[in-house]
Amino acid sequence: MKNILIILGTVLLGFSCSPHLSPFTQQLYQNNNWTVDDLKQIQFYLSKDIVLYRKVSKGESTIHGGKIKIKKGQKIEEIIIEAGTPGVVLFSPKKDRLAVSFESDGNDRYLIFGPNPKVGERYVLLAKDWKKRKGKISYDDKIYFTDSESAYASLLVDLKKVRKVSRSKRKAKGRTL
Repeated sequence: MKNILIILGTVLLGFSCSPHLSPFTQQLYQNNNWTVDDLKQIQFYLSKDIVLYRKVSKGESTIHGGKIKIKKGQKIEEIIIEAGTPGVVLFSPKKDRLAVSFESDGNDRYLIFGPNPKVGERYVLLAKDWKKRKGKISYDDKIYFTDSESAYASLLVDLKKVRKVSRSKRKAKGRTL
């Protein structure tokens, strides 16, 4: 019985130390009056897997960061960004859009996220175009595609850490002559 209590305590302690991830929403963004520079200081996480793929042309000899698969006789480069992968904001291409990178090498490797009213204004993956459940995405200066499952991959933040980082206190001691 004592061992069970020790194990249970250890598990609960582990959960209390793990991040409490919450969706990053337009309301959260606006309520905190964050600037793009503020957002660059926040650690973001991905809510679900994103799979990018593209057909590799015959002239391309180097594949960087992706896996090659043969699908229906064609070479396909695939990049998987798993749920929980940490990312950082690089810039904001326009109002209510964030360019987030999940890879440490190269500033051309980013995805664009923006608020979607269909899912409570969560910042979800945006594509240049969606046709027949397939999104067209620019990544690493190349055009990739993604399936509709990736459309609702959203940004998450650890609100405990965000609130600790963004809150500062000081007490005025007064001023005398």
